[in-house]
Amino acid sequence: MRTGVDIEGFPFPDMLGSTLLENFWLRSWTRETYLWNTEVVDRNPANYANRLQYFDLLRTTAKTASGKDKDEFHFSQPTADYLEQRNSAPTAGYGASYGFISSTPPRDIRIQYTEPGSPAADQVMGVTNLPRGARILQVDGVDLVNANTQAQINTLNNGLFPAAAGEMHTFVVRDDGSALDRTVMLISDDIATSSVNKVSIISTATGDVGYALINTFSPFASEADIVDAITTMDNAGVSDAILDLRYNGGGLVAVSAQLGYMIAGNAQTSGKTFEALQFNAAAGNRDPVTGEINSPVPFIKTALGFSLPNGTPLPSLNLNRVFILTTGETCSASESVINGLRGVNVNVVLIGGTTCGKPFGFYPEDNCGETYYTIQFRGVNDKDFGDYTDGFAPQNSSDAFSVKAPGCVVADDFSHELGDEAEALLAAALNYRATSSCPAVPVMSAEARIAASTSEVQIAITPPRNIMDSNRDMKLPN
Repeated sequence: MRTGVDIEGFPFPDMLGSTLLENFWLRSWTRETYLWNTEVVDRNPANYANRLQYFDLLRTTAKTASGKDKDEFHFSQPTADYLEQRNSAPTAGYGASYGFISSTPPRDIRIQYTEPGSPAADQVMGVTNLPRGARILQVDGVDLVNANTQAQINTLNNGLFPAAAGEMHTFVVRDDGSALDRTVMLISDDIATSSVNKVSIISTATGDVGYALINTFSPFASEADIVDAITTMDNAGVSDAILDLRYNGGGLVAVSAQLGYMIAGNAQTSGKTFEALQFNAAAGNRDPVTGEINSPVPFIKTALGFSLPNGTPLPSLNLNRVFILTTGETCSASESVINGLRGVNVNVVLIGGTTCGKPFGFYPEDNCGETYYTIQFRGVNDKDFGDYTDGFAPQNSSDAFSVKAPGCVVADDFSHELGDEAEALLAAALNYRATSSCPAVPVMSAEARIAASTSEVQIAITPPRNIMDSNRDMKLPN
């Protein structure tokens, strides 16, 4: 049993129990709240000695139209980890986001972006330790590209994902476009993820354009960070906005609803639904988790007390069009922004790739130190639409199962920093804004095809799961 208070200052609610009681609770929780509760095979809780193994079975095995699992988001994690991630508590790392172009041999792991002021962003003799696009070749003497024994994978994981601050690890990297390798010594630090990584105002012949790289909606600080970014755009009088959500796995739905309002403004959103929740049939008109009447989430025009005083009016750009940069990592509450704005007829232009396809969400629930994520609702917009389990994609995508939106398929460009006007996705957005035309659709490289064809027989490097990677969290400040 836990004693004391959690990192948010609330007492632990623990009571003495047993694995059997925990299993019975999981079974009841699934029956009452799981979106597809009638598709779960009923198994006797007494037959399972491990609560996590039992929980793994409490989900549907159905597939989407494209053949992927309908529920690929079912998991749990220690509650302490969940609270740290939700509150953006500092955790050990270098401040680098890894892009797993191929996680199996021949591996291709690149740097997507770095946190400002982090070890990864530090410079030595004018050279950034881990710039965007740098490919990691070795970690602590192990060949990352080809290693394929468990001992080697353990060494790689220990270096890539340090357990504590103060660890020193040696990387060999090759910067994008370079033929030379560099050795980089990194000391891990406690890093807090920033919601808004970059904001800029881009001057064009037809007016200023606002750009913001928003990597998560989840830390409570994201409320203030996103308001600051939109205020910067508003003060500049931008005529268009580009939201870079390519690596945004989601987070707090309330914050994404605030962003929806700040893009569209009051005239387009007043009285409209940002996202309504659809629960299982047995729930009727009530939220089975809270017990309250199931009221839709509006476009939120004031602060909610996450990181700004409750009731503070939010700025708005009053735009009827927005450009959103996307990849397969654009997920959950990020997709809510796309769907919510489309629901009130804002022209959402997508530049990049197909989003992850998660119209579903959950109320993270702690029990005995473990937080469980079981899909409890589907989100729909003001037009009652939420059927995008295979993602949103630009209009010229060949993806047969995705929901199409205006825009262009563009491959993620590791040769330029994010926010650079020459970076492929941003450049395509600016060009589409000016000409309504797209660049040629990229073709999968031979290297990528080889990696895809060998992925099933090789040991993969799997990063630690972060709930913010694909999250639609309905929690509000206590």
